[in-house]
Amino acid sequence: MQQQHIVYDDTTTRRFIAASMLFGVVGLLVGCIVAAQLAWWQLNFGVPYLTFSRLRPLHTNAVIFAFVGNMMFAGVYYSTQRLLKTRMASDLLSKIHFWGWQAIIVAAAVTLPLGISTSKEYAELEWPIDLAITLVWVVFAINFFWTLAKRNEKNLYVAIWFYIATIITVAVLHIVNSLALPLSPLKSYSVFSGVQDALVQWWYGHNAVAFFLTTPILGIMYYFLPKAIERPVYSYRLSIIHFWGLVFMYIWAGPHHLLYTALPDWAQSLGMVFSVALWAPSWGGMLNGLLTLRGAWHKLREDPVIKFFIAALTFYGMATFEGPLLSIKSVSALGHYTDWIVGHVHGGALGWNGLMAAGLFYWLVPRLYGTTLYSVKAADRHFWMSTVGILLYMLAMWASGINQGLMWRATNPDGTLLYPNFVETLLAIRPMYIVRFLGGTLYLVGFLVMVWNLWKTARSGKAVDGEATVVVEQLAPVPEVPGKPAWVAILTGWPLVFGLAIIGVSIFLGWANPVRALVLMGIIVALGQLAFIVARRSRASGNPTWFALVEGRPLAFTVLTLLAVLIGGVAELLPTILIKQAVPAHGEAQQPYSPLELQGRDLYVREGCYVCHSQMIRPFLAEAQRYGDVSRAEEFIYDHPFQWGSKRTGPDLHRVGGKYPNLWHYTHLMDPRATSPGSNMPSYAWFAENKIDVKLAPKKLALMRKLGVPYTHEDVEGAEARQKAQAEAITADLATQGVQVAWDSEMVAIVSYLQRLGRGPQDIQKPAPVDPNTVTAAGGVP
Repeated sequence: MQQQHIVYDDTTTRRFIAASMLFGVVGLLVGCIVAAQLAWWQLNFGVPYLTFSRLRPLHTNAVIFAFVGNMMFAGVYYSTQRLLKTRMASDLLSKIHFWGWQAIIVAAAVTLPLGISTSKEYAELEWPIDLAITLVWVVFAINFFWTLAKRNEKNLYVAIWFYIATIITVAVLHIVNSLALPLSPLKSYSVFSGVQDALVQWWYGHNAVAFFLTTPILGIMYYFLPKAIERPVYSYRLSIIHFWGLVFMYIWAGPHHLLYTALPDWAQSLGMVFSVALWAPSWGGMLNGLLTLRGAWHKLREDPVIKFFIAALTFYGMATFEGPLLSIKSVSALGHYTDWIVGHVHGGALGWNGLMAAGLFYWLVPRLYGTTLYSVKAADRHFWMSTVGILLYMLAMWASGINQGLMWRATNPDGTLLYPNFVETLLAIRPMYIVRFLGGTLYLVGFLVMVWNLWKTARSGKAVDGEATVVVEQLAPVPEVPGKPAWVAILTGWPLVFGLAIIGVSIFLGWANPVRALVLMGIIVALGQLAFIVARRSRASGNPTWFALVEGRPLAFTVLTLLAVLIGGVAELLPTILIKQAVPAHGEAQQPYSPLELQGRDLYVREGCYVCHSQMIRPFLAEAQRYGDVSRAEEFIYDHPFQWGSKRTGPDLHRVGGKYPNLWHYTHLMDPRATSPGSNMPSYAWFAENKIDVKLAPKKLALMRKLGVPYTHEDVEGAEARQKAQAEAITADLATQGVQVAWDSEMVAIVSYLQRLGRGPQDIQKPAPVDPNTVTAAGGVP
């Protein structure tokens, strides 16, 4: 037995905190800009790089991966070293991780406004940056698990469990969802298409929220909240239930983003069941955090750190109540595609993540600089500005979203739409957009107060690294079950067996009618009671608990966590192969895009049109009346990537093909208010000036052939000629109405794509109708 003096690497933590605050300002500022653009379309400034649809992905990526990501790494590096009683394994890997992550953020900040995007939400970055993310994440994982291997503490505290789950799950999610074939260094196409791509994307999208914005922040909560209150976490047993419940259930919930779409019903129902079930472990974790404060409520009045932590947990509870609520099909029918969803996600991002970040920084910075907080009063003001700002934002979006949903479905006594013009809804909610902007601005001002306060705090001290003297001794033997190898005891442990049985029964809830569902829920309750009885008898026998067997073996713990994630992932994604076999791949069901339409589709992706427009007509009478025939799965089999969208600031576009003449689309893109008075859509006049790269057409078709789109060799060879012929037909039509535009302009390509949307092979040759009441020869409103 010997003592070892450890100097922790807190330089890395300080760097991540500084980066988080810097990019937090950037992300929140861009958020305020895009919120203002929704209320005042003139703030798009007619510049391609500053449109709402290009800045919105920059905002989401900056907040998620730059602000919260850097905050997460700061908390992980600080707490991991102290929980494992050792310095991080490699200072070099820590530096590579930090600077590599910042380089990725800068690359995103440059490419997204330039329109270099995959259009997959929260995964918009193109393939070279995706590769960089993978490499930097591997560096982080090696450093973390290497540190875990050389630890001087036998027991793995609950925060470490959540960090392990984060590292391995994010890696799986990122790799699968990023699978693509590159066309060039700045362009690629997803290997998945249509329904498959939608399912993979929202399996990733939902679990990016789960395992990037939730599990690591919960790990930080479990470490820093008890530290701030100076008392242990309320319930270790509840921590175990919270962890395994989240890891098992979260990964199944992705399909709730696709309710009432062309996704098969079984997948939608499965996602709904597990989303609703998430109420239990999520609220268990929230209550575990809040009850940790028992007997110390007086600190809530005195310490701003505690205020931020408790408010963050409260918003976590609100978000994890609202998420399952919105996953119920009847509620989703009203809320999906509306601002209600926007309010929900910002409650999590600004309330849960943002307030946790503030509490973390207020606690850490004074300790990292050997001083005290410069101004407690300023921190209190920040707290109230943030809280009021979030509430203004969420209340505005709740009111806006519910108003949207009700107006979209409202009908007259004769069954016709009460508000047939989509812009009527937009005009009705404009006051809520202004309130949203004010709430977000107030939150940003509070954040700037924190940055100033912490800068003054750091200036009043000097950087210091934490130190500790630990007793280095051979780690005690891990628990064993007499007469059984450890791996057998783990794989046959009652918690694992009962857990798998409960999950197996829960899966069938997705297909069950009400009576069978009640029976299945009764079986689930009985299994839970039986598991409790067996666990009590096992403890009475003196044998180590199943979790003690696992926790003492980091490799076994990591493997079981990975399996917990893969079970849900495989169960969701593997059937996509069967879906693909069931959807017609050739023939009359669907015709691949022409070369010009494919070029136009890439422009649609570049401009981020999916941010405001959906391409998915749900099976509701009001939607069929407003947009046309309900969308079918086979219509998207050649869409790499899919473009279903997740928000309707503008109308659905799936059946827009052939609905208006070419002149209408030209006029609408040049000046949206000429065709749609009251629209907040920016002008895309640069389409008329910019030229497409006509030489790329055959290369795009050749790549699509590799992805399974049935282009022939002749299609590829004749791509340029077909492209020009179709373009000249559009330009000739526009010329007869007084509009001159080059055949190889981006305008012609995007119009060709829009005219194709929702049209089958039998409709494509039909010209779009000319409605003299829609546009005049000059392109304006008569």
